[in-house]
Amino acid sequence: MNLRSKVVRSVCPYDCPDACGLLIEVIDGQAVKVTGDPEHPFTRGTLCPKMAHYERTVHSPHRITQPLARTGEKGTGQYKPISWDEGVERIVSTWKEIISQYGAEAILPYSYAGTMGMVQRNCGEGFFYRLGASRLDRTICSSSKGYGWSAVMGETLAPHPDEVGKSDFIILWSTNALATNIHLLNYVREAKKRGAVVWLIDTYENPTARLVDKVVLVRPGRDAALALGMMHILASENLLDQSFISSYVQGFEELRREVLPDYFPEKVCQITGIEEGLLRELALYYGKARAPFIALGSGLCRYGNGAMTVRAITCLPAIIGAWNKPGGGLLVSTSTGKAFPTDKITRKDLLTKSTRMVNMNQLGSALTELSYPPIKSLYVYHSNPAVVAPDQRMIIKGLMREDLFTVVHERFMTNTAGYADIILPATSSLEHSDIYRSYGHYGIQKAAAVIPPVGEAKSNWEVFQLLAQALGFTESYFKQTTEDLIEGLIDPPTEWLAGVELKKLRGGYPVELPLPGNYKTRFLTPSGKIEIYNPKETEPLPYYFAPYEDDAPFYLMSAPSLYSLNSSFNERPDLLSKKKGPCLLMNPRDAEDKKLLDGQRVIAFNVRGEARFSLKITEAVPQGVVVTEGLYFSKNIEDSTVNALTSQRLTDKAAGSTLYDVKVDVRNGEGVKPTT
Repeated sequence: MNLRSKVVRSVCPYDCPDACGLLIEVIDGQAVKVTGDPEHPFTRGTLCPKMAHYERTVHSPHRITQPLARTGEKGTGQYKPISWDEGVERIVSTWKEIISQYGAEAILPYSYAGTMGMVQRNCGEGFFYRLGASRLDRTICSSSKGYGWSAVMGETLAPHPDEVGKSDFIILWSTNALATNIHLLNYVREAKKRGAVVWLIDTYENPTARLVDKVVLVRPGRDAALALGMMHILASENLLDQSFISSYVQGFEELRREVLPDYFPEKVCQITGIEEGLLRELALYYGKARAPFIALGSGLCRYGNGAMTVRAITCLPAIIGAWNKPGGGLLVSTSTGKAFPTDKITRKDLLTKSTRMVNMNQLGSALTELSYPPIKSLYVYHSNPAVVAPDQRMIIKGLMREDLFTVVHERFMTNTAGYADIILPATSSLEHSDIYRSYGHYGIQKAAAVIPPVGEAKSNWEVFQLLAQALGFTESYFKQTTEDLIEGLIDPPTEWLAGVELKKLRGGYPVELPLPGNYKTRFLTPSGKIEIYNPKETEPLPYYFAPYEDDAPFYLMSAPSLYSLNSSFNERPDLLSKKKGPCLLMNPRDAEDKKLLDGQRVIAFNVRGEARFSLKITEAVPQGVVVTEGLYFSKNIEDSTVNALTSQRLTDKAAGSTLYDVKVDVRNGEGVKPTT
């Protein structure tokens, strides 16, 4: 047999700051091997364990390969194959009935970051604007983190990640970089070879702890107090860069006079649980470093005080002049959106009148409580809300409604798909074209489809085109191909995009957006300075306030896993075997108090629900905290996951999720004998 082999470039499509460059070996229309692209300027040819065998996801025997219609009761998993024509006709006819009786706002889309391609991720917005459906406020991940940064730094560009490699003191703050930002660690290792010291600040000793010099464990949701306590010590020890403050900072004197006196070490230690000697050591290391750098993760923004926490931490590099030093600064995320006119994809101009906004973190309430009009149809694409969204029990209650018409466009039989009336097969990133930007570096890359669609799978854009045609939408937008939409993002190029080699970009090669020579001290705020004092904020100066408090003894951290991303990759037996099932990590002293044994089944519970785990007793977790790493598909889709315990409450600003702002109790699993 003549096997036709080729190697083509692609991009990792998952919700990760690294946006890795991929090399795909294709033989006779099948992806047979996936490796890292050594020419990618950031990822340099290495891949995380999840993507090292992406071909196993693409060609998984569990792929949904044809449209399906529900035949049994919701949640029973009984479906029959149908044609695409039947599926589209069923969706459109049902929607027309709903619209005639309740109006288009009775239809709700639900999507997030199952794909990070700018076309396939965003093209549904234009369709649902044109339909007049309810809008989705997509804030589940880190909207409060972006708000906190912007409140101090405005639209200032984040530092290039290679700055980390030039630093002599690096703080990895609220991040398990081994799981969520693995390629940033290349720069951390480079810095360590040059003598840099690396500290980790987190709520438990996550797997990245083994790569650092020292770990600081902070009580969950208290990071703002820690940052303010550090600033108090920096000021009292005269470790400020007064020249930088005078030239580039607005409001530090107000902060020093009105806020910092309240954050003396004894009080901060009481709030954070950190010993005073360690607090002082951290502050002095930071203040005396030649070029300190903070890489800030997203976990700490998922509390009721998330935006204010990020705002407080963002002030730290300002008061010691870190921005003016090669290797110094703070990386929250890279904002590359202005490089592309994404409005050409989202097409908000197709929204002819204002429609209802539903926050994605409150899907459970939307499906069970909204009445003017009620949500009568849910369309889910590249997301799995029955597992990843908060207050799982409330969501499942809504999905079980017989009068809710649910459509799920998916690659696998996720928990959400198990409640669908119609399931549509979706392509993987190797089966459609797109263009990608990153939120962890300044690389951009176009990726063409490298294999034919698996079975009858269709991309998001192809499905929205079919639905638009069946609904009689006549706008030329819906007649464009994916390539047309990609080209519209490139030509004519924005001012920023004009600085890259467009021929190379069109050819599928990774390229970097250029940064101006003085960008680290070019502060794009209304005042032109770093705004520690922001007069537009309700609270003009940053301060600490406590997160939400439930009446339960343990803070619950639902942390990332090395072997999955949100609920993705649960289709892979090779990765599932390494995750070893849902585990709950607990400190030995807490386990002893609860009379719990290592390896036994336990139940974590609170007022919202309960979830079962296997107990793992470890010193990596401090007393008063329990941790679970990764999300799972449940074999029985009505089984609870950790999000049965999380809340629909929102952050202080930007309406973000409070997925980490959770307390639980733990008891022995009923009817399950402990193992020793």
